Formats: sequence, structure tokens, C-alpha cells
Amino acid sequence: MARHLITSAIPYINGIKHLGNLVGSQLPADLFARYLRARRHEVLFLCATDEHGTPAELAAAKAGKPVAEYCAEMHDTQAEIARGFRLSFDHFGRSSSPQNHRLTQHFAGVLADKGLIREVTEKQVYSKADGRFLPDRYIEGTCPNCGFDSARGDQCDNCTKQLDPADLINPRSTISGSTDLEIRETKHLYLCQSQMKDKLSAWIDSKTDWPVLTTSIAKKWLNDGDGLQDRGITRDLDWGIPVKRGDADWPGMEGKVFYVWFDAPIEYIACAQEWVDAGKADDWERWWRTDKGADDVTYTQFMGKDNVPFHTLSFPATILGSEEPWKLVDYIKSFNYLNYDGGQFSTSRGRGVFMDQALEILPADYWRWWLLSHAPETSDAEFTWENFQTSVNKDLADVLGNFASRVTKFCRSKFGEVVPEGGTPGALEERLVADVTAKIREYEGHMQAIEVRKAASALRAAWVLGNEYLQEAAPWSTFKEDPEHAAAQIRLALNLIRLYAVISSPFIPDASAQLLAAMHDEDAGWPGDIDTALQALPAGHAFTVPDVTFRKITDAEREDWQARFAGTRS
Repeated sequence: MARHLITSAIPYINGIKHLGNLVGSQLPADLFARYLRARRHEVLFLCATDEHGTPAELAAAKAGKPVAEYCAEMHDTQAEIARGFRLSFDHFGRSSSPQNHRLTQHFAGVLADKGLIREVTEKQVYSKADGRFLPDRYIEGTCPNCGFDSARGDQCDNCTKQLDPADLINPRSTISGSTDLEIRETKHLYLCQSQMKDKLSAWIDSKTDWPVLTTSIAKKWLNDGDGLQDRGITRDLDWGIPVKRGDADWPGMEGKVFYVWFDAPIEYIACAQEWVDAGKADDWERWWRTDKGADDVTYTQFMGKDNVPFHTLSFPATILGSEEPWKLVDYIKSFNYLNYDGGQFSTSRGRGVFMDQALEILPADYWRWWLLSHAPETSDAEFTWENFQTSVNKDLADVLGNFASRVTKFCRSKFGEVVPEGGTPGALEERLVADVTAKIREYEGHMQAIEVRKAASALRAAWVLGNEYLQEAAPWSTFKEDPEHAAAQIRLALNLIRLYAVISSPFIPDASAQLLAAMHDEDAGWPGDIDTALQALPAGHAFTVPDVTFRKITDAEREDWQARFAGTRS
């Protein structure tokens, strides 16, 4: 048994997340966590809401609520929706927690003591109408690169070019809409990432097993142009972690808060402290401190490609720069973007299918299967309603669901709701066992390597083997001539349902639980020897014909959903 620490990129608090957010971090992290737990490894799976920064303030203002109240409500909402998608976090924390306040201020103090934080006087946009400095996302204007008229001060959503507020054409305040803006001086703290470049480069070079997407983004930021730049870690905002040097005030930084990118990754660690303080465990340091036992932990992070620079450079700069014995990430699984029906998903612009809406339409397993089997690992992927309907109907309903239904109903009609006795397996059954064994070992290999789409493909191929066997063995015909041999065929097929339920549980946990309950074996463990696993349900073992495991999506439903989600969410 090994120990695995898993974190998924923590979602912004500014509203309910869309399916692109889900498949880019939380869902594949849950898949991996469930798989490792099923293999009897010790797992700590952490996530949280990212509650500071401009998006939180803007969303709260739009909702007409104090930002603290808004964040508390949205944390509960996101946690509930996560449960709806069966995301198996050991703890779902908050970056606004007292634990994260203390730890962020601790890191800032230590980094300052190491000479890795410097004070900078810089010029920022000030809105006279709003009476405040405007951080990047408080400013919108026309992108100088592509002409998009709603580009933000940090990035254009249309062409993805990174921007500075001063780059925008006809900039305006997103708070008041005022164009009465001017440039004023303000002081901020910068993390001296440039001093860490050699250490970071050597560390990244040592990760030879990382996905190409992860390392290519990291090295681009390290080496392109002027190379790794120092980055501001404070902002002129009301909502956030007050700037302190450990427990002490920081002269000249009164009224400022830490920039969200600095405190958000630290929440991964603080989340473990929250987990312990919530009474769920008695020790968090064994997961995060290498001097307290975390040296034998494998730490895996899951995120979309837009988060890679912060997790390969900025957060490691914080950890390495502190020179304290914190656990560094071992593997970063990054994902490309999932697009929506010819365009982009967008939380801020309300475009696409959002997690709460998805659960109103269909149960979680339908979405989990499609998203994971189409995960954007090697390139951007696209959600279309036609593809979703086809995948659900063919993979879940026609292959897995149909197999379970045909086998159990045939057995009930000929032998009753018990595993039949009699007969012995023949050459066809021996070949099936060998083929299923090979396919499951392939599946396990892909899961261990976190190759999500390949794992889904291998799992589906294992389901297909059962259907192909059923067609070739034709127990309904065998029964007419040799009922005992038909009994042996169905006994194997019933055990195959149980086996499918076990190995499918990381992808479709509800359906797996339903099938195991129908097989009256809810405590079934991960199979070792497949031949033995296919004899786990002995003759005479009772079962129940399950309800429909997966129903088909009709053309009328698909057309209705296409029309319903063609615009934007208000």
C-alpha cells in the first residue's frame, strides 16, 4: 500500500462551474483517487474554493451581497454540486480560512527573510469614479491583438493573449463603466522568481515523466523572451489575506492584501490543516512535511493548462524559496480546453452547460463517462450534443447496461434469481477469461499512468468482450439443447457483471454501486486474479434483476437541450 496526496486546481468562487472546469481538474482527480482507493492505497484528496481576488468581489457586487457572505454561500453551493457529481474529496476547504491566512502570512515572512521579496513602486490604473485602484480584471476594453471589445486587463478571452491594463484600447471600469481612468503610483511586494530560475529549471528537468503539455508550458515561461520574471504578490483590494510578515505588520503595506495567485496554492496545504481541525483526521503534517513522514508520499496535481505556470513555477518558487521541508509535487497532470459546440465554455460569460444544470438533466454517471472518455489530454476537445447522445447510447446503454439487463433477465426466466449450478466452462469461456484479463491489465496500466482517455477506451473494450461472448455463446440457444452448459455460461456472465461493476467504479460510481447491489456483493474488492474473480459468485448465490442502469437519450431530448443551451446563462 502506497500513500498518495491528490489535489485538483481549486475553483474560483465566482459562480457555479461549467463542464469544462470540471473535466480540467476535479473530475480526473476524482477518477484517480477512486482508482487508488479501490487498489487499497492510502489517499488524501483535497480541494477548496478560491475565494479572493477580483472575480470574488465582482460576483458579490453583482449578487448584491457582502463578499464574505457571498463566498460562504457559494462555497456551500459548490460543495453540494461536487457531491452531486460524486467528487470524493476528503476535505473541501476555503482559501479564506484562518488556516490559510496564517500559512500565507508565514510564507511571506519566511520569503522576505530569505531576500526573495522586494518592494516595488509601480503605476496602476485608478478610477476616479470608483475612488480606487483597479486590478487587472476590473478593467475591460478592446484587445490590441484581435480587436475583441470585452478583453480584460490581464488576458483576452478571445485570443488568449496576456495583457496589461495599459495595453487595452478604450479601457473602462467594470464596476461603474467609467472611462475616467488615470495612471497613479502605488507600492507592492514582488516575489523574486528570477532568483529561483536555476533551481526551478533543474527541478522541472528532473521530472522526465511529466506530460509534454506540462513541461512545454513551464519551459516556455522559463525561457521565452526575458525569461522568468518577478511577480507581484499584493493588490489594492478590500477582500483578501491582509499583508503581514508572519505575525507582524508590514510597514507601508497597510490596507493591502496578498494577490490571489499567491495565497490560492498555499490553500492546498492549509486545506489539510482544515481537514484535521474539522475532526476528520489527527495529523496533516505527515502528508505535507518531509521531516514528518511526507517523504514517502506521491503528490499528484490536476489542472487545466492555464494553471500550469503557477503550479510549475510560482508555487514551487514559494516552497523552494522558503527552504522549509514542504512536500513538492511529484506529477502534474494538465489538460487542454474543452470547448462548447463551436465556441468556448465561459463562467464569466455564462456560455455552455454548467454543473448544476447538467445534474438537472441526467444523473452524474452520464456526464462523468462522457467527460472522462473525451478528456482533452493531447489537444483541445469539443462537447457537442450529438456526440454526447451517441456516446451515452452506445457505450453506456447498448454495451454495459444492455449486457447486465440481458444476462439477469434471461437467468431469472430460466433459472430464477440465483446463480445457476451445473456445467463446466469450455474453450469459449477460457478464451473470454484470457481476453478480459488482458484488457483489464491494460486498463490498470493506463489508470496508473493517468492516461484517462486510454483507460476509458480499455474499460469499454472490456465491456464489449462480454457482449461479444454473449452473442457467440448464445445461452438462449444452448439452453434448448444443453441446459447445464447454459447454466455455466450464465454463471460466468453474472460474475462478469460483478467484475464490470468493480472495475468501472472510478468512472461511474453510482452505476457500479447499483450493479453490485443487484449482485448482492456490495463489498467486492478490486480483482487480483481475474479467473478467480469470475468465480466469486458461486452457484446458489442470490441476485436481483437491476433497474435500467442507463437509459438512452432520445432525439427529442437532444434537440431540446441543444436549443435550451444555445445562448448564455443569465
